[in-house]
Amino acid sequence: MLSTFIKPTLLALALTASGYSLAAPASVAVAPQYDTTHVYVQPAEVDRFVQAFLATFGGKSTPQVVVNVLPVPSSTTSQLLQTPVGTVSLFGFSTPVPYPFGSERNGYLVRDMDEALAAAKASGASVLVQDFPDPIGRDAVIQWPGGVNLQLYWHTRTPNYTPFAHVPENRVYVAADRADAFVKAFLAFSHGRLESDDRHAAGEQVGQPGKSFRRLSLNSDFGKMVVLATDGHLPYPYGHENTGYEVDDLAATLIKAQGAGVKVLVPAAEQAGRRAALVQFPGGYVAEIHQSTLQKKS
Repeated sequence: MLSTFIKPTLLALALTASGYSLAAPASVAVAPQYDTTHVYVQPAEVDRFVQAFLATFGGKSTPQVVVNVLPVPSSTTSQLLQTPVGTVSLFGFSTPVPYPFGSERNGYLVRDMDEALAAAKASGASVLVQDFPDPIGRDAVIQWPGGVNLQLYWHTRTPNYTPFAHVPENRVYVAADRADAFVKAFLAFSHGRLESDDRHAAGEQVGQPGKSFRRLSLNSDFGKMVVLATDGHLPYPYGHENTGYEVDDLAATLIKAQGAGVKVLVPAAEQAGRRAALVQFPGGYVAEIHQSTLQKKS
């Protein structure tokens, strides 16, 4: 058990002004810097991806190992890319990737796996992959209403990572009629809060000029999340970017990225409170990168 991170038992929370109930008995989250985006690339692309990702955002990689990280026979390279604006769990499988692995968008570190799974199920999630041991702890894959998959981790040894300079966004695309169910379930599990709910967000943000969609912003001890509830008529590459990285200088970051072989798929443009672009790293990983244009409160 990660006793360092155990928090006092929380009282049941009342309904928020938005009408969402935060009902789980206690938070199982650790902190945003322990949550990772899962990136799968072909083995031949692993080194190119590492070089490009670190050249773009800075940071470092843990040593690469070859290991079985699944509950069935498999082999992959595995390493953690830690940057000031987000962390990637990078996999280069030399064997076929069994279902449903590869569809889990990210991994959340939890302080207790049994409590986390109980809280997830009580909040409305399904357990796609029952918990199993890995070389450093336990894992499970869960699915939220709307078909959103993520992995839960528990580590046998307590990690100690530096907090992010900017907490990345988990960008979740869901069908418009499943947004409320997803948000209610995730807030109950995460003890998070709904920070904004724009039911008429400008469609340009998802490649749909002249249309609107619903955009919700959530925050919790797992980190930031943006829920994009759309009609699904999305031009490429929208919907493929599952993480948004905030940087201090978008123009300078894009110059570094392009110099490292990253393609700009959607040029930088002004959005609500930010300037953002979509890029593709070697190996095919698509990401959003943005710079806040909001004035910070003094």
